[in-house]
Amino acid sequence: MNFDLPEELKILKEEAYKFAVREFTPVSKECDREEKYPRNVWKKACEYGFIGAWIPEEYGGSGAGFLANTIITEQFSRIDMGIGLITAAPFGSENIYLYGSEEQKKTYLPKLASGEIIFAGAYTEPNAGTDVAGIRTRAVKEGDHYILNGQKMFITNGTVCDYFCVFCVTNPDAERHKRFSLLIVDATSPGITRNKICGKMGIRASDTAEISFEDVKVPVENLVGQEGHGFYQLMNFFNVTRAMVAGQGVGLAQGALDKAAQYVQERTAFGQPVANFQGVQFQLAEMATRIELARQLTYKAAWMVDQGRIDPKLSAMAKYYAGETAVWVADKALQLHGGYGYIDEYDVQRFYRDAKILDIYEGTKEAEKMTIAKLVLKEYAKG
Repeated sequence: MNFDLPEELKILKEEAYKFAVREFTPVSKECDREEKYPRNVWKKACEYGFIGAWIPEEYGGSGAGFLANTIITEQFSRIDMGIGLITAAPFGSENIYLYGSEEQKKTYLPKLASGEIIFAGAYTEPNAGTDVAGIRTRAVKEGDHYILNGQKMFITNGTVCDYFCVFCVTNPDAERHKRFSLLIVDATSPGITRNKICGKMGIRASDTAEISFEDVKVPVENLVGQEGHGFYQLMNFFNVTRAMVAGQGVGLAQGALDKAAQYVQERTAFGQPVANFQGVQFQLAEMATRIELARQLTYKAAWMVDQGRIDPKLSAMAKYYAGETAVWVADKALQLHGGYGYIDEYDVQRFYRDAKILDIYEGTKEAEKMTIAKLVLKEYAKG
């Protein structure tokens, strides 16, 4: 068993970190304060091949794999998770690669990798988040089009995207989990209203929006996969992308530790650096240990995707534990900064605010625990 990353991934990890330090740091505070989407940084990330690193070469990507994409996400989040989110996550386009037709893959994936288009995954609704099967947005087939109506909430890239991958009801009379499908929707279509959500606690550089669809015409060829299979496709999609979100948690936690370890060596109290105090050292030790545990879970979950053996339990474990670790480590890092950690002169307060979303999106930690427990019980029931 070899826990070393291949040399190419070690180089990628280093280059992703350098890119984030160079490109994120100068604009980080501005983007946070003004809730500003740094499109120019996103374009540069495309030029360097960081966008859609998981996309195979035949579709315009680097073909580096999903572990590579997770590592990029980790290193970007180490500097700024809000900016890292927009420059590492392809948002819904994975569904095209996983379930789309060859024509759809050739149409959209190369443009995504090159930076010509931006995608958004439109899944959550005002009254349906964790309860994915409770969504109401509906697409009615009329001839060679679907007519789409409904609302979506908390949609990342919602006001800046060129296309949505929309989760909607297409078979209302079918049994509960066979009512849904995924559609590619042109964001410039008549009948779409996009409103930016402002005042978020964290990841403020990331664009988040409320979307309304009113009699939007969607060509039938924009159906992703099979009609009525959308629920199962989306659940498998989450099993894949949760490893990427776990990478965000690992990266943010590592970044918070970076800040704390540096600060306690510079800050003096009672005539010596506070790093000399055993109580501070114990906290750093526990922070580092939890991060390493989260990293190993996350890397394994992502590696399993690349092996074609997606593990729902492992992905849920990685997302739950890495998210909780990020929140815990960010809290400890801020505490080690004392009063200075509470003002925006120090980045640690942004890490603290950004971390909390990891307990909520892409499946709440409670939902992840339910998934893990269900699969554990299923294993023992077989025995």
